[in-house]
Amino acid sequence: MRLLAQRIDKEAAELHRNNVQIRHVGSLEGIQARLAERVTAAVDLTRENTGLVLNVAFNYGGRQEIARAVQRAVAAGARAEELTEELIDRHLDTAGLPDLDLVIRTGGEMRLSNFLLWQAAYAEYYSTPICWPDFGREELYQAFAEFGQRVRRFGGLS
Repeated sequence: MRLLAQRIDKEAAELHRNNVQIRHVGSLEGIQARLAERVTAAVDLTRENTGLVLNVAFNYGGRQEIARAVQRAVAAGARAEELTEELIDRHLDTAGLPDLDLVIRTGGEMRLSNFLLWQAAYAEYYSTPICWPDFGREELYQAFAEFGQRVRRFGGLS
């Protein structure tokens, strides 16, 4: 959290100059008030930008995000019988963004880790023993090459 607090204002200004939209994925509850204000300010500053979207995930859990989405839908007036996948999707932290195609796990991890559970429902997973700081361009290309060889069925049988 200290690193985020140290860098957020400078990085937000630079990202804004480059037309990048910053989104916070997670909850600001329980976060130091000054940090929460700075994150909110960065998101607000870049809200109308139309270039890349940078999702900054901290204080995040996939299960909690799904629960928040349902709470938002109910708060907006949805009744139980109206709670569809599409309605929940529209209330997620990542609303309006496409679902994930590929999740790359570094350091040999083979678990989901409660990260973007909804969005990764049909994603392909790639695990490498290489840890993040050493994960470079060649490893990324290898992950993409393997992903390109997979047959994606999106839950279908054939």
